[in-house]
Amino acid sequence: GGTAATSPTRPAPDVRVDRHAEDPLHALATLLATTPQRVLICVESLGRRETVQQFLGEHGLHPTAVDTFAAFLSSPDPFALCAAPIATGFALFEPELLVITETELYAANPRRIAQRERTKRSNVESMLRDLSEVRIGDPVVHEQHGIGRYLGLVTMDLGDGPSEFLHLGYADETKLYVPVGSLHLISRYSGTAPDDAPLHALGSGQWERATARALKLVRDTAAVLLNLSAQRALRTGHQFKLTPHDYERFAEGFPFEETPDQRAAIEAVISDLTSEKSTDRLVCGDVGFGKTEVALRAAFIALMNEKQVAILVPTTLLAEQHFQNFSDRFADWPVKIAELSRFRTAKEVKAAMAGLADGSIDLVIGTHKLLQADMKFKNLGLVIIDEEHRFGVRQKERLKRLRAEVDILTLTATPIPRTLAMAMEGLRDFSVIATAPQKRLAIKTFVAGYSEGVIREAALRELKRGGQIYFLHNEIDTIENMREKLEKLLPEARIRIGHGQMPERELEQVMRDFYQQRCNFLLCSTIIETGIDVPTANTIIINRADRFGLAQLHQLRGRVGRSHHQAYAYLLTPGADALTKNAQKRLEAIQNLEELGAGFTLATHDLEIRGAGELLGDEQSGQMTEIGFSLYTELLERAVRSIRSGKLPGLEDDPADRHGAEIELHLPALIPESYLDDVHARLTLYKRIASARHLDALRDLQSEIVDRFGVLPAQTRNLFAITELKLAATPLGIRKLDLGPKGGRVLFAPKPDIDPMAVINLIQKQPQHYALDGPEKLRIKLELEDPAARLAAARGLLMLLQRS
Repeated sequence: GGTAATSPTRPAPDVRVDRHAEDPLHALATLLATTPQRVLICVESLGRRETVQQFLGEHGLHPTAVDTFAAFLSSPDPFALCAAPIATGFALFEPELLVITETELYAANPRRIAQRERTKRSNVESMLRDLSEVRIGDPVVHEQHGIGRYLGLVTMDLGDGPSEFLHLGYADETKLYVPVGSLHLISRYSGTAPDDAPLHALGSGQWERATARALKLVRDTAAVLLNLSAQRALRTGHQFKLTPHDYERFAEGFPFEETPDQRAAIEAVISDLTSEKSTDRLVCGDVGFGKTEVALRAAFIALMNEKQVAILVPTTLLAEQHFQNFSDRFADWPVKIAELSRFRTAKEVKAAMAGLADGSIDLVIGTHKLLQADMKFKNLGLVIIDEEHRFGVRQKERLKRLRAEVDILTLTATPIPRTLAMAMEGLRDFSVIATAPQKRLAIKTFVAGYSEGVIREAALRELKRGGQIYFLHNEIDTIENMREKLEKLLPEARIRIGHGQMPERELEQVMRDFYQQRCNFLLCSTIIETGIDVPTANTIIINRADRFGLAQLHQLRGRVGRSHHQAYAYLLTPGADALTKNAQKRLEAIQNLEELGAGFTLATHDLEIRGAGELLGDEQSGQMTEIGFSLYTELLERAVRSIRSGKLPGLEDDPADRHGAEIELHLPALIPESYLDDVHARLTLYKRIASARHLDALRDLQSEIVDRFGVLPAQTRNLFAITELKLAATPLGIRKLDLGPKGGRVLFAPKPDIDPMAVINLIQKQPQHYALDGPEKLRIKLELEDPAARLAAARGLLMLLQRS
């Protein structure tokens, strides 16, 4: 590349099309036709290189893929594509060539860039519905055939080359082989414990009856939920005004860099508050992932609009910590903050209540005291609820009434099933923070029988690096006995006790001493579950971990690992024999899901272990158990969509609407074992490919796979091409497109969205190749021995059928 280094350069000419245009390809084609220069397009990775090359090829532009800039210089090719991390393009006089970046190529189409940015964020739906955690023997749901057991991936050749199939086992030892292109019909079964899943008999009508019952319930639920949603939408909330200068000054007080998810959540909350509709957003993020900052920004906007803010927390310790955090961040602003909890004297509480009533206090942080009937606010505008599932039934009823009056922001690490499901259906606004802060490490989790050796080894490892330890023993009656045992076992440790039955001031002093490292071993109850943020405490030992719920274990584990140090969690049990089956599953789930951001996934495990619960009822069973939570939410989503568009939802809807068009090109389409030998990874990728909802998502997934595993083999390119055809055919109302070496047929839905004149012209001009076979079938007679010709013919036909 010596020539390039010494040659004079000038900025690359603008290849963008009009800003209102959708496609920059016309400008690029014009440039290639009119310029004498050679052109090199640089993209950010090998995956993008392959995707862009395929995309350009479909539009008649055929760049050569080169590995380096030097390779391009030494080649005679006038138009090439290279993976290179450059920010802006340039032009060289000698040799005469033009370098354009992909960003510049798409600059006219900001939607494309925004779409790619969005796909990098966490995809809530895929977290719940993918197959990444399915093991052999686990139950899965096939939307058309019911609940069966996953028995692995098998490769078979049915005459068109090898293809992979999902092998499912049903009742009476019957089997079903599902092509990988139909994996969008398969979801994880979440209803009862996997061992108790009700397997269906193929062809018995049992599954049809179960789905019909579920659909009836779903219709009713959807109607009620939409009614609730409509009532909320009709009520206009307070439209807060944002003062950018002040807001930016406040945001600068955040000492860390925002993660992409956190930024997206903050933007969503600001958008809610500044719109006319009332705010009711759920922000789900793991412990320590930055939910508090989202709350701080929301509170700031409300306070700058002269509205009062109430922050409702489940524990006194969390109230104390939030009070410290909010006081620090609002220190330079004219905001008066009060705390209502057991840590405050009766006189302080009375003064705070009076201040809220007369408006002299702007922001209050408190426990359930905030929900008392005698609580009066002068001008309450925003309520922030931390961990709503920790409040009782009576408090939740009061919260429901609050929702009718003010804007609500809810923060949670592990959403309860009903909240989760409502968020999934778009009936509650929902943001997920699943990106870990920089340098944060996953907590290493160990499940072991109670052993003094394990306790001593774990504690000494932490003490030797100058850290602190939580030892959770949730029996107040025997906590003193445990203290004596630990003092004998660990004479090196400075042990203090903290639990909820201690006098407030004494507990407060213990917690302050631990925070300021005057003691290094805290023997405590679950009072530490929410709120305590001690960066130097990086080992937690939980005694009798089998007695805790999954969400609770996740919260407790989140007390450690709040800094860049490696943290450890030890879950001690009385021994495998003494554990119930559900306790074993909980401990297994939390040990397996120790990666950062697992709180959301754990919430879905909770559904499986203790039952999903109906969205509007109190029962923890129902139709969800019969058909699985994942399919239930899928049916509910469809029912909501249908009712919104004025239709009655039913299973009799057209299959093309529900499942997408069926594409059969009689060519091998799979991820070969030689390319990716991990069966589990292949299964997950098959599911993601089959479930892609739009072309941009599919192309970004293709880029990701190339970047992770290398250039795609031909069979995998076929798989992506067939999925692209499916995405193009489905909105046209095509049920099936079948093309083989000698032609094939297109089967239309009763009311397809195609251009009828295009079909008539096609038949009139080429009667030897195309003919109608009844009102819903188009026959095709073409010699298409070459798979590439088949793909091109299918693409051309779909483009022709689209309405202009």
